[in-house]
Amino acid sequence: MFTDRSGIIIWVNDLKTAKNFERYGTVHYVSKRMHYIVLYVHAERLEDTLKQLQKLPYVKKVERSYRNEIKTEYSSDIPDKTRFYTL
Repeated sequence: MFTDRSGIIIWVNDLKTAKNFERYGTVHYVSKRMHYIVLYVHAERLEDTLKQLQKLPYVKKVERSYRNEIKTEYSSDIPDKTRFYTL
């Protein structure tokens, strides 16, 4: 039902070109102050998209987002320390 997506952070020289990135995937966020764009693409097309984006003249740097690789399941094996700090 849901496809696996991967995030790409694209550092650009000029934000006027932000609309051009919609052809590569879904533009999630555009930072006007720091001049970067967060783009989501299908996971199977990630490597091809990275190569295409690096060739563009208005792109400074392209980075992969490692959000998918961060562990989001937590265990309760560690004892709760809040009872030591209560009055």
